[in-house]
Amino acid sequence: MTASRTAGPPPPAPDHGAGTAGGVPSAGLPREYLHSALVDKLGLAVVTREFPPHAVLSIEELEVRYGVSRSVIREVIRVLSSLGLLASRRRLGTVVQPATAWNLYDPHVIRWRLASDDRIDQLRSLSELRSAIEPQAAKLAAQRASFADASELVYLSAQMWARGHDSDIAEFLKLDVLFHAKMLECSGNEMFAQLNSLVTEVLKGRIDHGLMPRSPNHEAMRFHVDVANAIQRRDGDAAQAAMTRIVEQSMDEMGVIWETGLPKPAP
Repeated sequence: MTASRTAGPPPPAPDHGAGTAGGVPSAGLPREYLHSALVDKLGLAVVTREFPPHAVLSIEELEVRYGVSRSVIREVIRVLSSLGLLASRRRLGTVVQPATAWNLYDPHVIRWRLASDDRIDQLRSLSELRSAIEPQAAKLAAQRASFADASELVYLSAQMWARGHDSDIAEFLKLDVLFHAKMLECSGNEMFAQLNSLVTEVLKGRIDHGLMPRSPNHEAMRFHVDVANAIQRRDGDAAQAAMTRIVEQSMDEMGVIWETGLPKPAP
């Protein structure tokens, strides 16, 4: 029987090792760290097909491979089963599941896919989803955002403008993530709001894969100001149009990788 999909994974542990095959450093570390670190290692091993679909995993072999206790292995299998990566089959054991069974909206799965050879497909899929959702969310935000929330969006866009002109990419990214999360929240649609982690992964992915210029594009910064001002004015059509320009520009900037590909991530 497949394990329940209600349990979420813990936050990812810091990665102090290379690759997915090595053991999890355990000396003196709390159980919570071992659990989180192994979720990342085993999850990445499944997504990168180190453990291919339909492979049967032995708990005993995983104990030896990763150097952790059986109870930790069982907990990790339970978490990865909740994400659709693994499934327990009667009289067979723990079976690796194909990508069609994975929870593709989970931030952990997204991050693992971005670290795999499928990262281009993942970036494309995320960008296409973003282009379908965010313009409509901006239009709804113009209709539903409170004055305080709209003012916060204006403030965030102004801070992005300032940090962009300072070429402070790290701070600009933080503000960009906050801006888009707040805009989705302001849509008043709780399902849109919960997509903020997907948008965050697109924005972070552009940094991680060298797809951001040294200084943020001034036109993109202006588009964010346009979105915020339109939401504050309750102009839904203008907000939707400005957000469409943002996602289209992002797609154009990343379009080169659909043709040329990305270098493999550093180990």
